[in-house]
Amino acid sequence: MKLVTYVLDANTPREGGRAGVLLNDLVLDLASLGRWAAAREAAFARLSPGSEAPLPSTLLALLQEGAPAWERLRIAFALASQTEPAHLQSQEGLAFPLAQVRLRPPIPTPPTIRDFFAFEAHVRNARARSGLEVPPQWYQIPVFYFSNTSALYGHEEAVPYPRLSQALDYELEMAAVIGREGQDIAAEQAADYIAGYMIMNDWSARDLQLQEMAVQLGPAKGKDFATSFGPWLVTPDELQPYRRGSGSDERFALPMRARVNGVLLTEANFQEIYYTFPQMIERASQHVRLRPGDILGSGTCGGGCLLELGQERHRWLTVGDVVELEIAGLGLLRNTIVAPPSS
Repeated sequence: MKLVTYVLDANTPREGGRAGVLLNDLVLDLASLGRWAAAREAAFARLSPGSEAPLPSTLLALLQEGAPAWERLRIAFALASQTEPAHLQSQEGLAFPLAQVRLRPPIPTPPTIRDFFAFEAHVRNARARSGLEVPPQWYQIPVFYFSNTSALYGHEEAVPYPRLSQALDYELEMAAVIGREGQDIAAEQAADYIAGYMIMNDWSARDLQLQEMAVQLGPAKGKDFATSFGPWLVTPDELQPYRRGSGSDERFALPMRARVNGVLLTEANFQEIYYTFPQMIERASQHVRLRPGDILGSGTCGGGCLLELGQERHRWLTVGDVVELEIAGLGLLRNTIVAPPSS
């Protein structure tokens, strides 16, 4: 399944998005789908006796409710899949054409965001620009930093240019969302904790990043102004045709591309990643509790940013640029850079 957070009015507050599931070119509202299925199918109604809301209105609530809510969603989605689209659209508040909704980040208010540094090619290429080698410690553990959960953008949302920067960059990444709570999770079992995957753009102000990391702390202001996720959260079953390896070595053969103003700048493949998501989960969960909705970013793929490509290939991003990130099986995430709001 492909799960979204959507609004019908662009002026809806950031916390006002509703959960939906994609059925071809329709977005089915999750809460409305639950009520519709309960009224239509007695077996479904028995799964949530006495409940006025068989399915939640946000994806974070779906993850927090866990397996029973997922089972209800699967049954309701199967019922909807067997129903004529015209009937679904005739039900008030149930189905909307995808082209008529506005997508927000699939998880608009995640508990945490950890962004890893897991592609060897990216580490090697970026450090080579400064005449540096890959540090031996990188091969010992997967490392990450915590990003900002309150500056998130979805597909087609405008991203304000960070006013103090003159060196804005994109970063092509894949993200995994945690689906159930756990601590000290072994990598061999870690894939079972993943609810789904999505595209991630870790926007980066390289000049701010360089300045603050000279004191060996960060990144902070070089990263925390914007992160894009989307266009939807794709459940792991949809990526099975791309799966390579299992357990701690689970990877996916997913071509990855980035374009700026229609010009192809990045081509890579997710299976080139050095540290897998199961290995990242093992590291992230050491000594601490991971919660439903926590996001783990893969880090930038090889050649997945302008820092690696160099100014001889493309200038830094500027207002008006359109950045498209695409990963097979996950879709396309597009954002336009706009001027920062006036102070």
